[in-house]
Amino acid sequence: MKIIVRIILVFALLGALGLHFWPQHASGRTIEAQSASIDGNGRSLEAAELALSDRHRQVSRKVTEFMERFHYRRARVDNALSSAILDRYLDNLDGQRLYLLASDVGNFNRYRFDLDNRVRTGDLEPVFEMFRVYRERSRERLEFAIALLDEPMDFDTDETFRFDRSDLPWPATRAELDELWRKRVKNDALSLLLAGREWEDAADTLRTRYRRMLTRLDQVNSDDVFESFMNAFAQTMDPHTSYLSPRNSEEYRIQMSLSYDGIGASLQMEDDLVMVADIIPGGPAAADGTLKPRDRITGVGQGTDGGFEDVVGWRLDDVVQLIRGPGGSTVRLRVLPAGTPPGSQETVIELVRDKVRLEAQAASQEIREVERNGETLRVGVIRVPSFYQDYAARARGDRDYTSTTRDVARLLEELADADVDGVVMDLRGNGGGHLTEATALAGLFIDRGPVVQLRNSRGQVEILDDTNGPPVYDGPLAVLVNRYSASASEIFAAAIQDYGRGIVIGQRTFGKGTVQNLYSLDRFMQGEGFGQLTLTIGKYYRVTGGGTQHRGVEPDIALPSPIDTSIVGESARDTALPWDQIAATRFRSRPALSPPAISLLSHFQDERTQTDPDMDFLLGDIAAFREMRERKEVSLNLEARRAEREANEQARLARENARREARGLPLLPDLEALGQEEGPDVILDQAADIVADMVHLGMLAPDELERMAAALR
Repeated sequence: MKIIVRIILVFALLGALGLHFWPQHASGRTIEAQSASIDGNGRSLEAAELALSDRHRQVSRKVTEFMERFHYRRARVDNALSSAILDRYLDNLDGQRLYLLASDVGNFNRYRFDLDNRVRTGDLEPVFEMFRVYRERSRERLEFAIALLDEPMDFDTDETFRFDRSDLPWPATRAELDELWRKRVKNDALSLLLAGREWEDAADTLRTRYRRMLTRLDQVNSDDVFESFMNAFAQTMDPHTSYLSPRNSEEYRIQMSLSYDGIGASLQMEDDLVMVADIIPGGPAAADGTLKPRDRITGVGQGTDGGFEDVVGWRLDDVVQLIRGPGGSTVRLRVLPAGTPPGSQETVIELVRDKVRLEAQAASQEIREVERNGETLRVGVIRVPSFYQDYAARARGDRDYTSTTRDVARLLEELADADVDGVVMDLRGNGGGHLTEATALAGLFIDRGPVVQLRNSRGQVEILDDTNGPPVYDGPLAVLVNRYSASASEIFAAAIQDYGRGIVIGQRTFGKGTVQNLYSLDRFMQGEGFGQLTLTIGKYYRVTGGGTQHRGVEPDIALPSPIDTSIVGESARDTALPWDQIAATRFRSRPALSPPAISLLSHFQDERTQTDPDMDFLLGDIAAFREMRERKEVSLNLEARRAEREANEQARLARENARREARGLPLLPDLEALGQEEGPDVILDQAADIVADMVHLGMLAPDELERMAAALR
């Protein structure tokens, strides 16, 4: 069962003005594991009884009312939406078309144009009926899978397994399902054999995994089913609207209090695997830098040498309990890297648990030296992991409260004292935070004026201004972004671009230009324990009137990135609100660079790309990763898979050694020799080069710039 809501292990940033500005994901979730007696086959002796309650009916009616009255779309809950709700609910249950039969789905279609009426009245019995069928089909599949493990499998035949079935129809017969599951189990076993297991060990591991999945299936309760359906309903409106049950609302509150230790990541279930949704700035995972969004966690080990617990098929909350632990203790994660097919080489990541601390998220600076025309230029880099603010200290009247803007102002003064020639503001991976910090930070670089416009569902527009006075820094400036730069990051980058204060470089940003508000349903209903609703209520717009929603911020100079914009970002979500624009507000743009200068910067960067060995290495890695990511099936022949893995490793070793040879570094005999050695930050190096070019071009007269640009045409 695909769970669409997230577990935020340690921290999520809250927005200003009572709003929540989420970069990619709108909710947190964890469910306490229930105890259950297990029979010899690993099945719970008693499955949780599933029944619609009066509380569910009340919540359904209230959520429907809120959707129609307050959501930005102001959409009517009608037959068209009903059809979309059914499709999303079925996709949440069986997105890979591995459990339900086509006849089951055909039977469910009688509710296709009825769910709008049912969410309005609260009569959601069909939702539970559909889940009961799904649960029974899942039992059949898992018991079939366990039975297959009684005999060794043949890994010498030439056949393939289609692991991505999201765009295929549901199987028509049980025989078709049997064949799909025979291949799935074979692939699961092959993945373990590739990791060095023997058949009996692999079979035992899979029996345990599938039995655990049976147990988790029987532990799903009525609130789980209701919450999953309500989120299918909510996310037909947009990706950031969501519902949390009472129990998960309390978990969300605990998460916001930072009352426990963890690794600083948010997780979600994708089919039977735990996937990393976000890396939280300031946490252990962010500090380590190895764990990435969309990585999949297959095992968890305690301490530096404890055995790994296979967590494929586990409930999400149980995996979280394994990862959480006392601050200072070590947890090891066995990880299948993002985008790689099943059976690819897994990595082991060791992290020391800790709380996410405000100071750990703080902006930081470094200075990079760049040779340009026989001169050594100093480029200051300010890394901003999030738009943070110690709101509690500010509310107490503490005049020295911590904030992004205050920290960056101090860092700019330090860089000025160090006589830097230009500055890079590094916002890669910055998912947002306090809106007021985004506007205030822009004010460090521009004169007073509007920074962003907000429009609510009634069409009312509010303009947020920078009121900081004269800029703190007025030299050459570049803002470095990638696809994970979202929300408040996009507001800042857009303002710098629109005012012409500097240039934006990197990758097109996430495109999260919507505003959410959190509603505790207890405040609007008689009683307690009704959960909470996160609702999209507004949109951001640039001072030019263009939206950041869906399109993000397009860089002036694009740099390569391994992040695939087709699967990451607002435009990759089928219910994302569209891009649009409103009237521009009055502002004064004073471009620091002329069009000829930007044209020359792009030309210089293109030339560097052709000759830089580090960039060549990065482009090779990106191409290899893209090729792997585009695959939808894998071979089930053990020797073919081993050969493929060996070829991939040798190709990567060849790319690394080509880079080392060009840099005059010692060559490696194998990838193991690379160990934990940290490679160059190629993109940041390129950003520093671009700023050095800006400094150089700034010394030239306008007619000279025009002459040089004309020569390139």
